[in-house]
Amino acid sequence: SVLLLLMTISTMKITTFFLTSIGSVAAFAPLENNGLSTSLSVTREEIMSTPNTLEFGQIWDPLGLSELGSDETIAWFRHSEIKHGRVAMAAFVGWWCVSAGITLPGQLTYGTDFASLPTKGLEAWEAVPGWGKAQMLLFAGLIEFHDEIFASRRDKHYMRGGTPGKNHCPGLYDPLGFAKGKSPEALARGRDVEIKNGRLAMIGIAGLYAQASIPGAVPLQPDC
Repeated sequence: SVLLLLMTISTMKITTFFLTSIGSVAAFAPLENNGLSTSLSVTREEIMSTPNTLEFGQIWDPLGLSELGSDETIAWFRHSEIKHGRVAMAAFVGWWCVSAGITLPGQLTYGTDFASLPTKGLEAWEAVPGWGKAQMLLFAGLIEFHDEIFASRRDKHYMRGGTPGKNHCPGLYDPLGFAKGKSPEALARGRDVEIKNGRLAMIGIAGLYAQASIPGAVPLQPDC
């Protein structure tokens, strides 16, 4: 729906290129180790072993960046990669919904109907009033802030032995409980699928942004 775009496109214009430049190499870039303990329950080897490498036959890391930093570094990068992938997947779906003319009933703001929004992603974003953009950015920031707090207080933080990518904001992820009752094997496969789909979505949303900003930048891609 358009609401999905409005919740995700808010960060897209500022961070789209970061989603691919940071998120897609999130498991491979170095981070300073501030003296944190390196005795994690999830080690570098375990993190780097997933998802599988069927596409390339091995871990695609031509610069060898995955060998830099501590176990905490790799845990942080994997957590960032998963989060960026989720944002990119939501942004891609939101952009598609607007391009397809799928809108919500009623008004986005006083005098502006959802149905009146342009059907191109960046143009739709520009049509959102400034205070609306600020509210969405603030909402996204609050989610991130509280996720870090809950990760530290209610569970193991991902840099202290917790699971990278695990959401801790109540009701935000899987509110209908689809993951409940699944076997560990099924959950592991789901995590692998999510990472791979997130990587593809980061490339996809970057392509949409590039084409919208520079017509003809992406061969064979129509304007949207």
